[in-house]
Amino acid sequence: MSNIQIITDSMVDMPKDILDKYDIIVMPLTIIFGDEEYRDGVDLTNAQFYEKLSQSKELPKTAQITPSAFIEIFEKVLGEGKEILCINGSSKASGTFQSAVVAKDSLESDKIEVFDTMALSSGAGIFVYEAAKMAAEGKDLKEIVERLNAMKGQVDHIFTVDTLEYLKKGGRLDPMKATIAMMLNIKPILTVVDGLVEPLDKVRGGKKVIGKMIELAKERGKTFEDKVVGISHAGSEDMLNLLKEQVIEDLKPKEIMITEIGCTIGTHAGPGTLAMFYTI
Repeated sequence: MSNIQIITDSMVDMPKDILDKYDIIVMPLTIIFGDEEYRDGVDLTNAQFYEKLSQSKELPKTAQITPSAFIEIFEKVLGEGKEILCINGSSKASGTFQSAVVAKDSLESDKIEVFDTMALSSGAGIFVYEAAKMAAEGKDLKEIVERLNAMKGQVDHIFTVDTLEYLKKGGRLDPMKATIAMMLNIKPILTVVDGLVEPLDKVRGGKKVIGKMIELAKERGKTFEDKVVGISHAGSEDMLNLLKEQVIEDLKPKEIMITEIGCTIGTHAGPGTLAMFYTI
């Protein structure tokens, strides 16, 4: 059993079996629908979230994790005699990473490391998975952080959304570009650059999008035989299965990590989002 406790946040999408296997703690961001507040994955499941999202006239908002919430969990884990590696979703997308840093500084403990992945969803999950495997192998905190730093900027995100409405309303994409794309039935393919969403490519109509995503992955990722490929979806099982088949057939990765996109990322990307992640 590792003496390193890995903690992450709900901007990071991971399969439940991996979270359970490595005893990873997930700190929930808050999802706000009007006057109602829910802790992501605690008070609100993914299924409940997407149902509420489809019925809501206004887009929900997200609120970062507070320093006091991190202090509480950090103190508990330190009290158990463990070291802490807190791995967060992109600091450009939320103040959650900064809250974790404030908590670490206030506790003045050299047994806490806080790491900014500058990635989102299962892109950040690839860092968490790597750290968990290394901790299980008995690697120390310094070795793990060195490995994560070497991976920084090397985890690629390729994803598409069913509609640009959520990214547009959430201020994550230029409103004029989003409106034109929606009018022309253009299916955007997006990526994450320096922790923020950026357009990568586009196709006309939804049927060509998976082929294009695979083509881009081959160009950008080269070989996949020794890589973990993350695949995530937001309520689009059929598209997920099609993408999985293509990934197996065309990329032949060492491992596929399949996740559902949680409430925090789903707030900004919306239902029907389909994504893949891997190291370059």
